[in-house]
Amino acid sequence: MEKWPKPVVIFTHESDLDGFLSSLLLQKLAESWFEETIPIEAYQNDAWQKRTLTEKAAWVSDFAFDSRMDRPNWVVIDHHPTGTTPRNARLIHHTRECSCSLVYQVCQQAGLANPVLDRLVALCRLADLFEQDHADFTVANDYANLVKTYQFWNLCTLIEGNPERLLNHPLLEVMAVKRRVEDPLGLEWSRKNIVQLSPAVGFVEVLLGSANLIVNQLLKERACPHTVLLSMFRRGNGTIVVSLRSLNGEALKIAELLHGGGHPNACGAVLPRSVQSIPDAIAYLRKILNPTSVLASSAPDLDDILDELKPGSS
Repeated sequence: MEKWPKPVVIFTHESDLDGFLSSLLLQKLAESWFEETIPIEAYQNDAWQKRTLTEKAAWVSDFAFDSRMDRPNWVVIDHHPTGTTPRNARLIHHTRECSCSLVYQVCQQAGLANPVLDRLVALCRLADLFEQDHADFTVANDYANLVKTYQFWNLCTLIEGNPERLLNHPLLEVMAVKRRVEDPLGLEWSRKNIVQLSPAVGFVEVLLGSANLIVNQLLKERACPHTVLLSMFRRGNGTIVVSLRSLNGEALKIAELLHGGGHPNACGAVLPRSVQSIPDAIAYLRKILNPTSVLASSAPDLDDILDELKPGSS
């Protein structure tokens, strides 16, 4: 098979299993082809959008392709919707796969496949595409929650950059206990704590448990009239991150309104730095999601205008 241009860096999405595994597989592929360990740089979406891209050659996984990445000697492997047609970069793209499975197809052609990686990639695909009806969906989410719980670089250091070490890792026992104990308690709490942001969007307060599983369960059982449910968390640097879920593709439109992105039913955004607390975020989102109400409340009342036009009024 034709080798890709040798990269100086591998870029990936920091916050989930798909970015984690796809970048490690890309690193294995580069080692096989070029006998050199290429460094990985992982970013959250907002930091990635702000990063200046100056590298002459790079591989990118799990970031939606845009014109910034359309550069000679760049290879982008992704599954998010994109409106950009590549002219210079090589784009490997399929919306019904995850980035990890797309990378692994190339690894298989390069002779790097094995049963351990087969299993890990299959689980990653189930979790990232949220295939809830599959028999392995629950354990797949336990793997996905490893990255969210222990963070990208901590987990990478723990397995010494070797993805095969993730399979059947002892920390999965912790994820299983958290799921059995926390998720039912968290679901019961969240069901009673849904705040309307607009007629279509509700904010779900998640006290404990897996936010993704809880929010999707609330959507499935139609626990509220909203077609899009949103959860939030505050990062250590003070920024507020929102995660949006829906069942029929409505979530992505809301994420794009907030300058975010992702999949039609699973996406997210980062709120402006001026929004520093959850109450502030609720107020901010209500203004953004209800523009006609904001205009109506700020417009002068007709009776007030007529009163001002009466003789003798100042």
